[in-house]
Order: sequence, then C-alpha cells, then structure tokens
Amino acid sequence: MEVEEEVARWEGYSDWRNRAAVKGRHGGMLAASFVLVVEILENLAYLANASNLVLYLREYMHMSPSKSANDVTNFMGTAFLLALLGGFLSDAFFSTFQIFLISASIEFLGLIVLTIQARTPSLMPPSCDGPTCAEVSGSKEAMLFVGLYLVALGVGGIKGSLPSHGAEQLDESTPKGRKQRSTFFNYYVFCLACGALVAVTFVVWLEDNKGWEWGFGVSTIAIFVSILIFLSGSRFYRNKIPCGSPLTTISKVLLAASFKCFMSGSSSNAVVNMAVSPSNYSVPKGKKEEVKSQGEVEKPRQEEAVPPQPQLTNSLRCLNGAADEKPVHRLLECTVQQVEDVKVVLKMLPIFACTIMLNCCLAQLSTFSVQQAASMNTKIGSLKIPPASLPVFPVVFIMILAPIYDHLIIPFARKATKTETGVTHLQRIGVGLVLSILAMAVAALVEIKRKGVAKDEGLLDSKETLPVTFLWIALQYLFLGSADLFTLAGLLEYFFTEAPSSMRSLATSLSWASLAMGYYLSSVIVSIVNSITGSSGNTPWLRGKSINRYKLDYFYWLMCVLSAANFLHYLFWAMRYKYRSTGSRS
Repeated sequence: MEVEEEVARWEGYSDWRNRAAVKGRHGGMLAASFVLVVEILENLAYLANASNLVLYLREYMHMSPSKSANDVTNFMGTAFLLALLGGFLSDAFFSTFQIFLISASIEFLGLIVLTIQARTPSLMPPSCDGPTCAEVSGSKEAMLFVGLYLVALGVGGIKGSLPSHGAEQLDESTPKGRKQRSTFFNYYVFCLACGALVAVTFVVWLEDNKGWEWGFGVSTIAIFVSILIFLSGSRFYRNKIPCGSPLTTISKVLLAASFKCFMSGSSSNAVVNMAVSPSNYSVPKGKKEEVKSQGEVEKPRQEEAVPPQPQLTNSLRCLNGAADEKPVHRLLECTVQQVEDVKVVLKMLPIFACTIMLNCCLAQLSTFSVQQAASMNTKIGSLKIPPASLPVFPVVFIMILAPIYDHLIIPFARKATKTETGVTHLQRIGVGLVLSILAMAVAALVEIKRKGVAKDEGLLDSKETLPVTFLWIALQYLFLGSADLFTLAGLLEYFFTEAPSSMRSLATSLSWASLAMGYYLSSVIVSIVNSITGSSGNTPWLRGKSINRYKLDYFYWLMCVLSAANFLHYLFWAMRYKYRSTGSRS
C-alpha cells in the first residue's frame, strides 16, 4: 500500500500547503490554464502603461522627447532584467507560486502610487500650453519613479516565475505531456497578445480621452483580479520544491575547475584519465560500491535497480576537473551531474546573446515608431487611432498566427519530419531573427516615404500632421510582431526544456533578460550613433527640432545590417548545438 502511494506522488513537487503533490489531483492542463488567464490580465496591467508611457512623460510630465524615450526604454529594460531575480528566487528559496504572489502584490502597490499621482493635480507638474514647460522634478519626480520602479520590480518577478509555474504543471516524462508543454508556451504568447490587445486599444483610449488616472486605475484592477484568479487555482497546482541556489552550483563548479587547472598546470592527462575513472559517476553518499583490493567494483545484487549514472562528456572539457574525487577543498566538491548541468547552462548562453539584437529592434516599437506615427494621419475613416495603439497590428497577427502555428503548422511538420517537435526550438528562433532583419529594412523604406511626404509638403519643421496614413508604420509592426511570436515562444520553451531542473526558472528568465538587454542596447546604440554623427559640428542622426529632421532611415538601415550580422553569428552556434532533452531533437 505504501508503494502505491509513493508511485502516485509527483517527486520533487508539493501542493500549496507543502504536502506531497499527487498525480491525477495536481498539475495538468487545467492547472496550466489558470496561468494563461492570469497572464492576460498581468500583461494588460503592464503594457497598458508601457505602450503609452512615452507620451505620458512628454505631455504630462513635460519631459523632452529624447529623455522620455530614454526613460521608457530604461523602465522596460529594468522590468525585464529583474525577471532574473524572480527566476533565481523561484529556484533557490521560494516556489514559483510564492514569487508570483509577492511580485503581483508589489506591482499592485506601484500602480496605486501612479494612480494617486495621476488623479491629484498637486502631485503633477503645473499644466502648460507654451513651447517651454517646467519639467517634473523634486518630490513629484520621486513619486513618479517610485511608482514606476515598483511596477518594474513586480513585473520582473512575475515574468521570472509565471511561465515556469505553468510549464511545471505538465508531465515532461511522456510524449503527451511534452506536446502539451509546447502548446502551453504557444498559448502563453497568445495570452500575452490578448492582454496587449485590450491594453493598446481600450486602456490607451481611456488614457487619451478620459485621463491617465483611468488608465492606471484599470491596470490596478486588472492586477488585483489576476491575483484572485491565480489563488483560485491553488488546489490544482503542483509546486516545484526549491533546490537551493543555482548560482552557488555554477560558481562552485567554475571555481573548482579553475583551481584544478591552475594546480595541475597541464590538465590534458587528467582529463583523459577522468574519462575512465570512477569519478565520472555521481554516486550518492552511502551508496558507493565497495572496491575490492584488486581494483574491481563489486557487482550489485541482481534484484537491485541501478539507475544509469551520468558520465562526463567531452564538451567543455576544461570543467571536468571539478568532478575530481579529491577536490581542492571540501566546499568545492562537485558531482558529475553538477558539472554537466553547468556545461548545459554555458552552452545556452551564446543562443541567449544572439537574441539580444532582435529585442533591440523591438525596442523601436515603443519609442521612435510611436513618435513617427504621432506625426502622421492616424484616422481610419472617421475613427482616430491613438499612436500608442499601433501595436494592435502585431498583436492581432500573433493572435491569429499562434493557433494556426500550434494546430496546423506543427502537426504538419511533425508528420513531415517524423519527429516529436516538428520544428526545433532553434529553428523557430532563427525564423524570428530573419523576420527582424526584414522588419528593419521595411522600417527604413517606410521612413524614406514619410520624410519624402514631409519634404514635399514643406512640413519638415512643422508639428502639423503629415498627409500620409500611419498604416505604413504598421508594416514594420507586423514583421516585428511575427518575429516576437517565433522567438519568444521558442526561447521560453528552449530554456525550460534544456536547462537542468534545478535551474529552470532562472534559465527561462533569460528570455526576458534578452528583452531587457535589447532595450538597454537600443539606448547605447542611439547614444553612440548620436555621438559619432554629431561630431565636427554636424547634427546627430537622432536629434533635432522635429522627428522629421531625424535621419531615422539611416538608423534603421544600420539596425538591418547589425541584425544580419547577428543572424550569421546565431547560425554559427545553432548549427553546433546538441540538444539534451527528450523531444527537442530535430
């Protein structure tokens, strides 16, 4: 009877009351569905403000266009970079369940601060209609950034825990469970788009027509409701038990390998010897076989089930010394499994680095593209579209493409390739990178057309609306939205499936960290471009009295070239990568 109860439990998982999670009662697609609904509301709360924030800072806080764009970039970058903190805490000390609740509460508090400020005139800068206005400063500026960065901290924790929490509900030991996990990540991006659709239409309309206190208020309500829905699924969740700090394991292996190489002087012979030494096997304490005096290992009894023991691989052989039987210090003692886990993490980093450039291109959607659209005719018939609602085009395209991809393209690819995945994670990411190159080329061509109209109409220095429809800008949004669908879903699943189980939340957070670094890299590239092009008394490409004087077309061509070079770099690593997880292989 005890054996049956043990088999019915999910090993390494507990329920929300810290009791053993039971198969058939905890986990599954029902539990993952709660996560998907929560993500709709969470992304609505975040993106409703982030998509229109550049205009809020410029028009209500009287910041300059360049400063407002830079502050938005830094805010969004910080939010996504903090996902690493959420992922680390989820793996090391808390469960993803706990981190989500803590992070959502922090975001809720930040939104309350922003709502109070937007609703109270005394906490805002004085209204101004003139050409020069007093920029927000002092305690008012402090309140603004306290609210914004509380939201950023909360968003980071949610992004670092929620995708992993949903994926952990599905059984990776079966083909059905792995297919469900792939579906989960596709629909996770679909739900991101659903939340974004409401954010960039209804909430942005409220902000532009009713006031920002309404927009912040809707976001506050959305995040509060998301907490309630998440809690309502508590009895269905299986929560992974934290395994300790993954950074400790990584640091220990790297230090042990470094000391071993330093002390041995030449590690080549040691590495060769280790390929056949007993240290290749990670044997738990108290379970080591007795070694006979002749050097033979005593055979285990026939009835004992001996699990296959991990062996050191030839990749990154410089780390193999960390698994030596005689470590430099007992604190640096490493098992073969730990060494191989660290190798996996290190081999994923080049893939991670190659996606940063794509996210640098995505950063343009919330900065220069919004300013371009604001200078154009934003009417469709009699309906006036706010510039911040431009992301509705890629959002709708993602909502259409995600189900088609999951229910038509993937089943066809599985039959054609006779593999479980059909399209590998790295192939999917590669498609996204190619689309980002095309997006930047389209953006450059559209900007040439927009500036041509401004020049022909004599409106280069005017704030008057250009007689050209903003739908031209929608073209680059469609390409970048498609790139985001392929790359983000591919990255999330790639990091989750390939990472060691003790580091999954942290590894999945790299998807968001790539977004953050893309936003930061965008700011750096803009600064470098302005610095170089503004030398010798010339006007910088991305600075001037009007966006019509910017040389955005040159900038977009530069981004196109950099993206193409980045894709070649990606191919170098992707073609050499070997999958470790079941169901990931091509």
